[in-house]
Amino acid sequence: MRKVCVVITARPSYSRIKSALTAIRQHPELELQLVVAASALLDRYGQASQVIEGDGFDIAARVYMVLEGENLTTMAKTTGLGVLELSTVFDNLRPDVVVTIADRYETMATAVAASFMNIPLAHVQGGEVTGSIDEKVRHAVTKLADLHLVSTERAGERVVRMGELADKVEVTGCPSIDLAAEILASPSLDFDPLDKYGGVGEPLDLSRGYLVVMQHPVTTEYGQARHQANETLHAVRDLGRPTLWFWPNVDAGSDGTSNAIRSFREVEKPCNLHFFKNMAPHDFLRLIYGCQCLVGNSSVGIRESSFLGIPVVNIGSRQQGRERGPNVVDVEHRRQEIAAAIESQLAHGRYPSSPLYGDGAAGERIAQRLAERTFVTEKRLPY
Repeated sequence: MRKVCVVITARPSYSRIKSALTAIRQHPELELQLVVAASALLDRYGQASQVIEGDGFDIAARVYMVLEGENLTTMAKTTGLGVLELSTVFDNLRPDVVVTIADRYETMATAVAASFMNIPLAHVQGGEVTGSIDEKVRHAVTKLADLHLVSTERAGERVVRMGELADKVEVTGCPSIDLAAEILASPSLDFDPLDKYGGVGEPLDLSRGYLVVMQHPVTTEYGQARHQANETLHAVRDLGRPTLWFWPNVDAGSDGTSNAIRSFREVEKPCNLHFFKNMAPHDFLRLIYGCQCLVGNSSVGIRESSFLGIPVVNIGSRQQGRERGPNVVDVEHRRQEIAAAIESQLAHGRYPSSPLYGDGAAGERIAQRLAERTFVTEKRLPY
């Protein structure tokens, strides 16, 4: 039985790997060891750990590693603390392979700890290009990884061009598309998001359509986070359409984005905005499937929304360079430009589904690759 340790460090990472967790747990040759860490444990970022346990997954270890401050220094220190804490967890669990996800800075801690302990490392969603610090992290993790489970053919080609062996690269698709495929089979919004998840803001009538906003700070522009959020807040407020806005992630600049939201609510008192911390993955995907337009800079607009055919207005540089479908319109952080793009997308309506990031079977492929792959590393010393 091969022990597979999957490390989840943020709420988006869970939806990015959930179908693979299920497939690993069900595979007769694999044992799932689930580690939840960093902002995935914190209430202010939605406490994804509760959602994970609610879905029936057992958590083998929790790693508290986030330092307060949401700035560049605390990001670096959080990464260092993560190396220390995850090394202890890996020493206790003794996994046969560690799986790390995407490109967050906490992912670097997972990769460094596993690599220096001679534990084979599998990297999901490598080989992609984006803005911010994320691309540097993603490519650095690629060089530390022993198996590359990429989402697209182009991403796989890029990993090979970086010097990795072609037989270590598998194009599996993105596990988040597996969840989107399940939603397409039953897409109706079968719950009231305000009743189920509460949030803050005015009660909204969603029956005639609504917008969803997911806007995070850009670490290389973190000093502009408040201004950038304000531009989007004004744009969607002035349009007057019911808007569901999700809280930002833990990256440097998060305080600026959060403060912009709080100040806007207090001063402008918008009657068409409601704010949420987090939702269970299937509920969230049903919510965005039903929206008229997704606005912001989340990769959800690039990945799941492409498959679901949701019109997207992508703002700024955070997703710069990432492969995208025809459903995405790119704009700068200017309120008039944002509003005009939203109006254009509303007039266009839904787009055809794109298989760019997968066909709905990535989780099963990942589990199978983890079971059949032979890893060659230095032998670790026994106790």
